[in-house]
Amino acid sequence: MKFFKALKLVANPKLLLKIIRSQEHDKANGFVKSYKGLMARGKPTADFTDAEMLWLVWETTSEAVAMLLPPPLKPASKPIAVAFLADYPSTNFSVPYKESALLIRASYKGSEGYYCLSMPVTNDMAMAGGREGWGYPKKMANIAFSRHGDSVEGFTERHGIKFMQVTAKLTNKVNNENAALDELLALGINPDGEFSDRSFLFKHSPSPAADGIFDYPPLLVEGFTRMRPKTFVWAETEIEITPSKYDPWGEVPVERMLGGFYCVGDNSMLRGRVLQKVNALEFLPYAFLKWEFDQHRPKTEGRTA
Repeated sequence: MKFFKALKLVANPKLLLKIIRSQEHDKANGFVKSYKGLMARGKPTADFTDAEMLWLVWETTSEAVAMLLPPPLKPASKPIAVAFLADYPSTNFSVPYKESALLIRASYKGSEGYYCLSMPVTNDMAMAGGREGWGYPKKMANIAFSRHGDSVEGFTERHGIKFMQVTAKLTNKVNNENAALDELLALGINPDGEFSDRSFLFKHSPSPAADGIFDYPPLLVEGFTRMRPKTFVWAETEIEITPSKYDPWGEVPVERMLGGFYCVGDNSMLRGRVLQKVNALEFLPYAFLKWEFDQHRPKTEGRTA
């Protein structure tokens, strides 16, 4: 745990004694936390119980992947994109919330995983934890996700635009009569048991100083999520992407929809690790996944460029 690792750095005996004698505050959500409370609440994993998810996988263009990947990430062996919708009714760190995401397949020193481009959520603490702790490009959104018999549908909406809408038929087949089933299995998806995926993220913090870019060199972070499905059904999937300048999912075009799957189960986010520091100037053009510009700039009548 991070807290116990920090204890090893304590060189001040008085502070160490204060930590040892720490008592729990009456108010767990007060402005100042107790050391005892921090130790009690530390968790080795972020757990999602009975997580309901719909995953969609498609082949995009090599040009899109090359444009969107920050160095040192490189394109994977195939230009694969993934989107998902999720409903998390119970977690060990926050209230229930919904989430969606857009990721593209990437490679780091020969190991493949997914680079996260977008991750809208419906809960502010889920947003803050993912952004501040990991570097996930999370933003608040309106998300709908429902299943009716063998049909699943949902959407993600921001600024009044439903920029992604998905539908799925739970036929236990993938698109085009299972034509791409072997390709999906090659990505590590296991319909019969536990499987994991690797995520690549860039953790960074803009500097408040006039002469600064970032508070520290941006960090390339690796994370793993372990999925233990109790229900798993292959699905024939479709996605409709509506243009939005705030959520440009259309930059990852659908060249060939491979299919997807619907699952319900218990997921765990494991502790991550920093792979390396990256060059600040080289990363700068990619540093705005969590930000938007000119949301409310007034239009000027008769103004010419």
